[in-house]
Amino acid sequence: MMKALYSGVSGMRSHQTKMDVIGNNIANVNTYGFKTQRATFRDVYYQTLKNPGAPGDDRGGTNASQVGYGAQIGSIDTIHTISGYSPTSKGTDIYINGDGYLAVKNSSGETLYTRLGALNFDESGNLVDVNGSRVVGWDNEGSNAIKTKTEDGNTVIDLENTLKTDPDVISIKDYDKYNNITINSDGTITAVDENDKIVTIGAIPVFKIPNQDALVLEGNSYYSSGNNAGTPIINIPGAGGTGALVTGGLEMSNVDLANEFSDMIITQRGFQANTKIISVVDQMLEELVNLKR
Repeated sequence: MMKALYSGVSGMRSHQTKMDVIGNNIANVNTYGFKTQRATFRDVYYQTLKNPGAPGDDRGGTNASQVGYGAQIGSIDTIHTISGYSPTSKGTDIYINGDGYLAVKNSSGETLYTRLGALNFDESGNLVDVNGSRVVGWDNEGSNAIKTKTEDGNTVIDLENTLKTDPDVISIKDYDKYNNITINSDGTITAVDENDKIVTIGAIPVFKIPNQDALVLEGNSYYSSGNNAGTPIINIPGAGGTGALVTGGLEMSNVDLANEFSDMIITQRGFQANTKIISVVDQMLEELVNLKR
């Protein structure tokens, strides 16, 4: 009888956690770049009351008899499906039209990954996100400078050779001398210089994560590369299985409200059913105690 009591408690705990996941999904229904989560259950432990018996010459086989001890959370998974494009009309907002992540470095120097492309330049020419973290890529200065080549007498960016160099944070030298700064679909950053010429002043790569399901949620729309995620692969946007960049918009949340509300109802009923188990077991124990009267 007490087994049912423990099963009811474990069921309540599991459904509480699942409701927490649903609540977080609904709270972030309008959070740009948010990826919905799901909670799955698994059974816990079984007490074997009778082992299975093999058939013999004079008798048939018998099956095992086992009693379970409830349920617990099996996993909480992030669903990384790509969501829709939400126009913002801001030239430095970017939407990744396919797989891939932007890389940023926070104030501690830690490299994190994000799908939220709400970017901006600060007064020093650093390309930063909404949290002030600096975007990883190439700029127009020093060892982090983009590589160029000459085609038909014009100097153009050499994306292939640029890709071979390790990127650092993007910090545009003489940022105040440029106008009409534009982020293009291949990640290149172009601008109009003092001589009214269009020049390339930087480039943003997109990182492909071999096992994105293993990314660790860090909050603030960030992920860190977990032990099972694999080594992030740097790519030109639109190449290597990654999506091209679309400026002037952001990625919407992939939360499906209809699905969340359905799961909410099912979870609520599951919680109620488990509380009923506890109340019924309590009544049975009361009857057992009353046998003495």
